[in-house]
Amino acid sequence: MCINYTPPTRQQLEDHFKVSAPEFEWKAETWQDYLAPAIIDTGDGPFAFMASYGFVPKGHLPAGKRLTTMNARAETIGRLPTYKSAWQQSQLCLIPMQAFYEPCYETGKAVRTRIEMASGEPFAVAGMWRGWQEQDGTTSYSFTQITINADHHPLMQRMHKPDDEKRSLVIIPPDQYDAWMKCKNPEQARSWLTNYPAELMAASPAPLPPRSRA
Repeated sequence: MCINYTPPTRQQLEDHFKVSAPEFEWKAETWQDYLAPAIIDTGDGPFAFMASYGFVPKGHLPAGKRLTTMNARAETIGRLPTYKSAWQQSQLCLIPMQAFYEPCYETGKAVRTRIEMASGEPFAVAGMWRGWQEQDGTTSYSFTQITINADHHPLMQRMHKPDDEKRSLVIIPPDQYDAWMKCKNPEQARSWLTNYPAELMAASPAPLPPRSRA
């Protein structure tokens, strides 16, 4: 499942997603616990805000407990205690991005692969958000990406180890952005949890640069 992606530029947020970019600067690539833009609509129109990648940020985990919550499986999102309340309350969001990364083992070794739109345009995946009360009285936010089975998807079935279940993020078509964010029925929300047409996607090797020894 996806644990790393490239968020949009500030200009892409404004031009493609029609929202003002948050004042906070975000990194060129997003990893667990990094802040990145998410988009919601609470009734007054869509807007972007900064949130932490991973539904339960590291600082809110119980002492000694490790939990990876960057991806929420569609099959269990309504049952697991971590996600159940937010799912039932339809705290849905869009996670805008330029590309996400998965390992492809077709060569016999893991090859980091960039997955994007064939058009080169930014896109958004289905996500869910929540708020956290901090000790200083402020509220922070976090998000998770929703994933679905992709065993039979022509592109996504190529990712991960041969014997692993194939999973995919849920890409929301642009003309469905508003409907997804405004959906208040969890069962209706499941109608969006489908695989995106492979012919509209593209994949290419994207190895990480060597780490500096400095």
